[in-house]
Amino acid sequence: MPAPKKYSDELRERATRMALDAIAAEGQRMAVIRRVAGQLDVHPEALRTWVKRAEIDAGAAPGRTSDDAARIAELEREVRGLRRANEILKTASAFFAAAELDRTIK
Repeated sequence: MPAPKKYSDELRERATRMALDAIAAEGQRMAVIRRVAGQLDVHPEALRTWVKRAEIDAGAAPGRTSDDAARIAELEREVRGLRRANEILKTASAFFAAAELDRTIK
């Protein structure tokens, strides 16, 4: 189970929006992030990560979007489950094949 979130979703969205608007107006990325983080009592590194994620999701920066990352994680879970089921079926078929060979023919 993941750890509880330290910052609410509303605070995260507000801080990200404020930082992106200020970066667009002023341009000094880290100075803006530090200032906005101080105003909202958020750790600057957390805000920097949120801003980076928002830029990637908006297509302004290269990288894997949140939707793509979620879909990939979902597919990886599905693949793990299918591989586990396949391994169980292989083991079961080997067991039943061995049992069939051990059976005496009448």
